[in-house]
Amino acid sequence: MDDEFMIERYDRIQSRFLTTGDFSALQQMSTQYSMETRTLIENVLSIGNVDQEDINERLFKFYQDSVLQNIILEVGKQYSNIDDIKDEMASAFAFLKDEIPEFEIPKVYTQIGALGSSIIIGDGNVGICLDKYLGSDYSVYKKYYAAPQTKSMTRENIVPDCLLFYLVSVYPLKNFETAPQKVRDNYIGKIMYVVNKALDRPFYDTLDTHRVEEFHKKHPDYTLRKILEQ
Repeated sequence: MDDEFMIERYDRIQSRFLTTGDFSALQQMSTQYSMETRTLIENVLSIGNVDQEDINERLFKFYQDSVLQNIILEVGKQYSNIDDIKDEMASAFAFLKDEIPEFEIPKVYTQIGALGSSIIIGDGNVGICLDKYLGSDYSVYKKYYAAPQTKSMTRENIVPDCLLFYLVSVYPLKNFETAPQKVRDNYIGKIMYVVNKALDRPFYDTLDTHRVEEFHKKHPDYTLRKILEQ
């Protein structure tokens, strides 16, 4: 599993185009990474349709903002190597696949957004917006976020966030928005508990994860799939 799992570095191609206007990088974005580029333009940034004639120019101009250029450079520095993230994610997905044989491991890629989203989920894909994981003390964050918000905007949160959001998409709670708060809390607690199991460490430490853990100890015959689906 570890040898097979990869994280596509779309952010590197993106950075080349957005900092220098590199035409070959733009071609790669349009062909090799067409899904990622469509998602970026239409869903993450919402600046238009990928098929519009002037969309490449609009995308380039959008990122010429000094704050976004600073973010692109910072992402390049902090995430020149992501082997630690890849290895931890590979291990977690391997665990879930072993526990839940029908579990489908998603395609994972990195990108640079505009501080709007952290993790993008869709059609078996997980997009990591590295701009939202530059560290709680990153100077740009202080202009836009309160201190408590930046605590989770760190490298250490990337793998847990990916697992959490992906599991929520695979095992959704019906009528989540209208469900009682207690039901929603219990649901998120189950997802977090499974993430902890996949990480082999208690990353999430909440009252609801403890309740699920106690339940599982008393009912060891319950599979993780059953916990997620009940």
